[in-house]
Amino acid sequence: MDYSFRWNWVGLQNYMNIVEDPWLPKIFSNTLFYVFTTLTLFNVGLALLVSLVTTHINEKVGAAFRALWLLPRITPSTVYALLWLWATREDPDSLFNWFLGLFGLPPVNWRLEHPWLIVILVNGFIGVSFGMIIFTAALKSIGNDVIWAAKVDGASTWQLIRYVELPLIKWPILFVLAYQTLSLFTSYEYILLTTGGGPGLYTTEVWALYVYDLAFRQYGGIVKFGYGAALAVFLVIMGVVVSVIYLKVFRFRELMIEPKIEVE
Repeated sequence: MDYSFRWNWVGLQNYMNIVEDPWLPKIFSNTLFYVFTTLTLFNVGLALLVSLVTTHINEKVGAAFRALWLLPRITPSTVYALLWLWATREDPDSLFNWFLGLFGLPPVNWRLEHPWLIVILVNGFIGVSFGMIIFTAALKSIGNDVIWAAKVDGASTWQLIRYVELPLIKWPILFVLAYQTLSLFTSYEYILLTTGGGPGLYTTEVWALYVYDLAFRQYGGIVKFGYGAALAVFLVIMGVVVSVIYLKVFRFRELMIEPKIEVE
């Protein structure tokens, strides 16, 4: 099917083309790298760190810091991406190169030499805010009696976090992991706005962006709605598989067991 909505029955040919596509191994590895790195370093890792730090300092200071971190989330996507492009442009006066200049280092063409760094930073800093809100709410829902009991028993701040708080927010961590993984698998907006999948051939191209490129961006006047749709089906399958793995690892079945109350 094309823009004129003329149908041409091809059976399973679009799915067979997936096996023959020479670029899919690279795009698949790009997707795994992008999802794993952004998820662990930012969407879950840094989000959890920010939540823990801001809930253990002065309450007003912590709330103000979290509010500032929400600014990228409420900034229009195009403006947010343009700010990153401005900060990483190749001339010596850009923000990143100005910082390098403080240490006597030469300017760098960030988009050409380190495109993945830009992609992960752009997506990561905006992705932190979601997990930060969920984790902060979960931490604040822990009863004060539990916290004070641990402190009375002599628990240090690290021991309080390691043995009390983290086990009690296990399920919010599972939710953020699953949700953000699915979100990253299907996200391509900021990659499109910053690197466009380049530089070069598919350097930062991920699965979702490849689907968009095939179905809606014309290369030589040719669009491939059917092939893009077939690739999108596999994207859904990948998300389901990862979700099932998370549920097994976090033993989700235990959450669904009704608590037993013993009455003497």
